[in-house]
Amino acid sequence: MLELRRLRLLHEFALRGTIAEVAQSLSYSPSTVSQQLALLEREAGVALLEPDGRRIRLTPEGRALAAHAARALELDEQARQALAQAPAEAVRISAMPTAAETIVPAALTALATTHPHLRVQMTEAPPEEGLFELTARRFDLVIAEQYPGHTRERHPGSVHELIGEDPIRLALPSGDLPVSLDRLRDRAWVMEPVGSAARQWAVQQCRAAGFEPDVRFEAADLTAHVRLIEAGHAVGMLPDLIWGDAPARVTLSELPGSPVREVFTAVRESTRASEAIGVVRAALADAFAQHRRPHR
Repeated sequence: MLELRRLRLLHEFALRGTIAEVAQSLSYSPSTVSQQLALLEREAGVALLEPDGRRIRLTPEGRALAAHAARALELDEQARQALAQAPAEAVRISAMPTAAETIVPAALTALATTHPHLRVQMTEAPPEEGLFELTARRFDLVIAEQYPGHTRERHPGSVHELIGEDPIRLALPSGDLPVSLDRLRDRAWVMEPVGSAARQWAVQQCRAAGFEPDVRFEAADLTAHVRLIEAGHAVGMLPDLIWGDAPARVTLSELPGSPVREVFTAVRESTRASEAIGVVRAALADAFAQHRRPHR
């Protein structure tokens, strides 16, 4: 009989690719992971791992068993939910920074009244990381976004559900008057790091307006964008959610086509029917719906 705990280690190795990363993810020592995978090989009666230069990789049998392991873990989750009598277990959330700072606190306030015994744990993480770790079962629910024309990767076994649209606007220092995008070709810009969906989208907007942006400042944290724009050092493109319920402290101007980013939640298909996860997701959707647009 194959032990589910060891099958999870194999599943993690298939996702992460190294013993060290599996160990770090699950808070084990690398030697413990190696020993447990060796025991799983003996239980399976076939080689699951093989040398690959200075590393190791899954054998064809290992890949096949890892696929079965993923299904076994899904069945285990479904069985636990079927036996659950109440949403008592912790719901682990990964939230993108703007959601962590705005809609998550509002949702927690509502849940404290409606479901006081429900334990919610949150980690702030970029969407790419959160969606990957959802597949690896580190998180139960992910709050993420996608920009127009840049849909997020859909990992096998995950379900995405829209909770709302978040307008994106030009942000200029407070002393500036609202202007069109093409009037900002000579200004210094702040954008998210190269490779992010937000950066790719913002650069494309500038190119469509006929210029290449002078990106002098890069920051993953949108609060840094706000500070640089407030101080008069840059202009940028910011989603309304960054302001929470407070007035915007910069000049906001419309972008061509009034674009919006989609804010969505993602869960595993195997936990979609979970009462606890459903309660948390509904609270997040309500908090987003009640979010007030910034005053300009």
